[in-house]
Amino acid sequence: MKPKVYTISAHRPFLATLAAGLLDLVGADPIQLPRVTVLLPTRRAVRSLREVFLPVASGREPSRKPLLLPRMRAIGDLDADEIWVFDGSDEDLMVPPPISEVRRRLLLTRLVLRWGERRDELPLLPGQAATLAASLARLLDRAATEGASFGRIAELVPEGLAAHWHVVCRLLEILPQHWPRILAEEGALDAATRRNRLLERQAAIWCRSPPRHPVIAAGLIGGIPAVAELLSLIARLEQGAVILPGLDRSRDDAEWSAIEEDETHPQHLMAGLLRAFDLSAAEVGEWPPSSQDPIPARNFESLSDLPLFAARSRTAEQSHERDREGARSRRVRLVAEALRPAATTDAWRRLPAQPAATLDGMSRYDCASAQEEAVIIALLLRRKLETPGATAALITPDRELARRVAAELRRWDIDIDDSAGSPLNRTPPGVFLRLVLEMAASQLAPVPLLAALKHPLASGGLAPAVFRNLARRLEMAILGPRPAPGFVGLKAALRGESVELRRFAERLETCLGPLPQLLLADAVPLSRVVAAHIEAAERLAATATERGRERLWQEAAGEVAARFCHELIEAACNFPLQPGNHYPALFESLAASPVVRPVFGRHPRLAIWGLVEARLQQPDLVVLGGLNEGSWPPSPEHDPWMSRQMRRAFGIAVPERTIGIAAHDFAQALAAPEVALTRAARSEGAPTVPSRWLLRLDAVLRAVGLDGALKPDDTVRRAAEQIDRADEYRPLAAPEPRPPLAARPRQLSVTQIETWLRDPYAIYARHILGLKALDELDADPGRAELGTIIHRTLDAFCRCFPQSLPVDPEAELLRIGQEQFGPTLSRPGAWAFWWPRFVRIARWLIDLERVRRPSIIESLSECEGKWTLDTRGGPFTITGRADRID
Repeated sequence: MKPKVYTISAHRPFLATLAAGLLDLVGADPIQLPRVTVLLPTRRAVRSLREVFLPVASGREPSRKPLLLPRMRAIGDLDADEIWVFDGSDEDLMVPPPISEVRRRLLLTRLVLRWGERRDELPLLPGQAATLAASLARLLDRAATEGASFGRIAELVPEGLAAHWHVVCRLLEILPQHWPRILAEEGALDAATRRNRLLERQAAIWCRSPPRHPVIAAGLIGGIPAVAELLSLIARLEQGAVILPGLDRSRDDAEWSAIEEDETHPQHLMAGLLRAFDLSAAEVGEWPPSSQDPIPARNFESLSDLPLFAARSRTAEQSHERDREGARSRRVRLVAEALRPAATTDAWRRLPAQPAATLDGMSRYDCASAQEEAVIIALLLRRKLETPGATAALITPDRELARRVAAELRRWDIDIDDSAGSPLNRTPPGVFLRLVLEMAASQLAPVPLLAALKHPLASGGLAPAVFRNLARRLEMAILGPRPAPGFVGLKAALRGESVELRRFAERLETCLGPLPQLLLADAVPLSRVVAAHIEAAERLAATATERGRERLWQEAAGEVAARFCHELIEAACNFPLQPGNHYPALFESLAASPVVRPVFGRHPRLAIWGLVEARLQQPDLVVLGGLNEGSWPPSPEHDPWMSRQMRRAFGIAVPERTIGIAAHDFAQALAAPEVALTRAARSEGAPTVPSRWLLRLDAVLRAVGLDGALKPDDTVRRAAEQIDRADEYRPLAAPEPRPPLAARPRQLSVTQIETWLRDPYAIYARHILGLKALDELDADPGRAELGTIIHRTLDAFCRCFPQSLPVDPEAELLRIGQEQFGPTLSRPGAWAFWWPRFVRIARWLIDLERVRRPSIIESLSECEGKWTLDTRGGPFTITGRADRID
């Protein structure tokens, strides 16, 4: 049977057109719709199609009752996080469950550590092994997705290649040798392998017993052999059909041959599907099929004989909509020309001129900085809200830009979640877990200690306000050089502070529990460290009225963090003993993988999407942000395991395929009713390169006579320039403090007189405002404090021995020095830097004193004097102090 393959042109909204076709398919009988099975690429597409049905049905028949929707399933995508597989049948129960990602990472980490122990060089650390394990996990998924076999690893590295490739080959050999056995012991499968088995099993079931009701696969573009085989079967089912998104049917055979060779082309994967279907692009029909006869209401015939839809009368509004669709169709063809394979770009010379209306609804903004780009995008989205019922979305792979735009929208109290999500280690509970671990691992170094204590989740069993106040007082108490390690050093640094602050340190010690000691152990079970880490975080997150687990594991980020920690405890049960100080790097590597996505969007009409979330969706306004090389399209990922030639020989795609997928997303998004293209000319101070697609589009616009026609909206540009500009600029005069005479100091030291002449504001700040500069936190040992201690030491030495030296003057000076340094020597910086310097000074001074003392009658130390001047404002006293008088 000839495959039934259709397409929905890029300028038509995919999901709405799909829903309209399905409604026409069932006719007037709503009971038939739930019997239709629709297969979509992602779970987000399933949710979006569900939301689209009611508006489409209401537009046709306003009085229509609520619908019974078709069965909608997400069968797979190139992004593993969005994969959904069939379940519920007896056949599915025979397939082992997928292995937990955390468990898989730790098992692979253990394999890598064992491999590292057998090497002659230094063994790998657990953090390094976990990073390699993450890359191995991606390689396993890629190989399973594309049907490659690890049994051919040894054939990929001939003798003539560099030695490091042979090391890589030996590391990869652990996968075919050990990984299948480990999975068998676990009774589980890799998620990608399980998905393939389920898809293959579903195809086998449908081969044996074809479905009696329509099965429609929509929005899939290929790239996964198991999905391609299932699509090929669905296209040949009597009740099956495949609907491709935005297939370009205007290309000839020569161009399709070039597209099949160019993996960066947006139609490359669909070209592979057409080859599997044994169809040409010209043989693909437009969805929905049309006919002059209405479809029978309760009689599902073969989709190959599906009647055309009845022609409908068109109003003036429909005619206007048709004109706009015509302009968008011309825009789609223009974009297709811009993205054609490089080998065929000579066709640009023969392009006919295009009217300026082709670019209606399009604008472009080349911004000076990322912040300006975020402001312009926020203004574009905000302006769209002025149109009743209109929708708008930012599509970008740049998550930093997404965060900036979300922050800018809060100017107008518009709260939007980035639907692409955030890594767990960047969410509040993930950051808190990491800070607690850093605080314990650093043995209470001031910066990690205060970073953890000032986190919003930290409360330590107290009221949050009380805890914050104590944390600030603790910060003031430990300013300057770092205290000695651990709670012993912290308590020593707080010896002269209040009882309340010392009790606060004891409370922190109770909250952390055994975690600091476990991190110092030479060999400790990983599960024990993980449990101590989580318990410490829960105790530190507790308030006076709420338990820590209730605060730490709440909302979407807390749920993901709780699931991750639970899986980590279970997965760590048989991990080999490791030094405790290796756990922080291992935790950091593992916590970077889970992604926290919002459960529900916060705004009904505005959205921020990543590339996966944006697929098959078409709001009224699409802003394509971050159009720079390295961002969109992304830089080809660096593969540490195989070169391009090795990947081709192994049977997996080269990194350029991701560029082709991103190009398809770009082309589909450009077909929206309104499109804005934005980029920043500089990023973090460095110049950027415009996206190759922008450069190609500029070249095509020049070829069709539209050079310079793609412009920004001047209204938006001016608004962005003025959004932070004050209504009135009133410069303030330079400060001229003139305190009354009674408030001015009447006594200064000689050195302060010098300061007064050089910087009078320093005298004003110190003696009138009462301000004093604080020491740095965790500061290096300073010369000023060292000089003060040495002055006190020499003063005490001279007072004890004003006329003659003792029997062992050097020993006496060092003894007095130890008394004057006192608790300061408990600080590592003082012990490492100050004391050795003082010992050298003491030795030099005693040698000098032995020469000079015989000719000196007496030495006086720290002699004070003053001189009072009579002035019109009253007496003014100048004081001074002589370090020593012989």
